[in-house]
Amino acid sequence: MDRRLIHAAWNGDVEYLLNEIDKNPSNLHAMALEGGETPLHIACFTGHLEFAATVIKLRPGFTRELNQDGFSPLHIAAACGHVEIVKELLKVDIGLCLIKGINRRIPLHLAVIKGKTDVIIELLLSNSDSIECTTAQGDTSLHLAIKNSQFEAFQVLIQHVKQVNKEELMNFKDFNGNTIFHLAVSRKQFDVLDFLLNGLVISKEKMEMNSINKNGLTPLDILLMFQTDSGGDREIVEILIQTRSLTAENLHSPADTQPQRPNHDTTQGQHRSPAKKMLDYFKYNNLNDSPSKVRNTLLVIVILITAATYQSALSPPGGTWQDDYIPSKVTNNTTDTKKSKPHTAGESIMLTHNPVAYSIFLSANSLGFYTSLYMILVLTAAFPMRMELQILVFALSTTYSTSMNAIAPHSFITYGFIAVSIVLPFGIPVTTMLLRNYYYRSRNV
Repeated sequence: MDRRLIHAAWNGDVEYLLNEIDKNPSNLHAMALEGGETPLHIACFTGHLEFAATVIKLRPGFTRELNQDGFSPLHIAAACGHVEIVKELLKVDIGLCLIKGINRRIPLHLAVIKGKTDVIIELLLSNSDSIECTTAQGDTSLHLAIKNSQFEAFQVLIQHVKQVNKEELMNFKDFNGNTIFHLAVSRKQFDVLDFLLNGLVISKEKMEMNSINKNGLTPLDILLMFQTDSGGDREIVEILIQTRSLTAENLHSPADTQPQRPNHDTTQGQHRSPAKKMLDYFKYNNLNDSPSKVRNTLLVIVILITAATYQSALSPPGGTWQDDYIPSKVTNNTTDTKKSKPHTAGESIMLTHNPVAYSIFLSANSLGFYTSLYMILVLTAAFPMRMELQILVFALSTTYSTSMNAIAPHSFITYGFIAVSIVLPFGIPVTTMLLRNYYYRSRNV
């Protein structure tokens, strides 16, 4: 594109544009063949209404051109909040509202991301169906408003949803299975939840508060998982409970979904024994206890178990032999043979005298060790330096396996332990998942 024409577009110099077209009428046509950014894109970015209107009259086809970033002129004008230019573009073709740019985003999506409420209103008035369009990530305009913390834009969208009777969009899921309620809870956007659940705009009956995402979590699950001690979190919990929100576990349990009877529970609580009250005091309360504290407590417990089981590998019950003893084949002295069995230094004494008991100890200790390593990886899933931690866990697992093989040189136990070392790291996650699913299904029967 001619640099002088680019300069004119940036400055909104309509006179230069018209003079240039008079000199070379095919100039704009040549730009269309080149593709990429046009003077109309630049005018929409800078907000020069007169220049943009002139280009639109001279070359209406520019309104549908995408620049190198995948944006049409309407995308740019919407993102920048130039509502008058938006109106000028829509005079050419209302269908411009539905042009998909990069990541399948339409102009409305960019206006929502930037919080340009005037543009949002204009686009929705021109084409009310645009609110149903989703991005390549499965986000609706409602999802984008929450993800970008644009509360005013979200209010405009909800009002429009109510006017056109499309309340089902509030329950639409993105590619991760998250509804707007999952997103609002995870981002602690109390204003969004209060606006949605106060019942003044949209009826609560039209909202699916117990929708489960691809991680198997409801909005209440997410809040309880990342709950802090702040008062805002407790207020959100109360709001969700008032709307009969449940955790995924309670959804699978019909008994838990029945309405509670506070008066009956209170009466029972008055007659509980001191021991029962003490037990209840130390029980985990998912509404009051901070999940971060629970995770830290679990980490401490798991690390202690890891240390204990690893120490057992280094110092097995009964200790290890300190010398080698191999009975001579030519000796006639049977008293030494009866006194002690063949062994080598470093070998487990328990293994020498009772291989069966040692095999049981080895299996149970390994189960505890590998389960604790698996829990460490799960509890630290969102921690930084994740790869380094995995390397450390792998190294610890390797030294454990080497130590156990060193003190158990019997071939059948060695091969058995190698099999256990291979199976347990993969079998524990699968087994726990199967048992958990079986538990949920059995509670539903």
